[in-house]
Amino acid sequence: MATATKSKSNVKLQPLGERIVVQREESEDVTAGGIVLPDSAKEKPARGVVIAVGTGKLLDDGSRSESQLKDGDRVLFSSYAGESVEVGDVEYLLMREDDVLAVIE
Repeated sequence: MATATKSKSNVKLQPLGERIVVQREESEDVTAGGIVLPDSAKEKPARGVVIAVGTGKLLDDGSRSESQLKDGDRVLFSSYAGESVEVGDVEYLLMREDDVLAVIE
């Protein structure tokens, strides 16, 4: 199991159960037409990299299912998925594995 860490503060973020930690990719600063976008006009991208994976979903029989995701996977997720969490200077999204729509290969 991996944890999202910030080296200066030594804070660790380990998701529980079926949750995952995702670091959102940076949004584009310039459009394809060359227009520079201010921060207020940028849309937050719905893609990122999985930083940490929980232990898996708890099944009715008491066992846990294995996650389909692993650390380092590039994923697409719904726009309003997850809860934003800041650890040090870095912003992470804490979301359920079900919020992930696809893995980018």
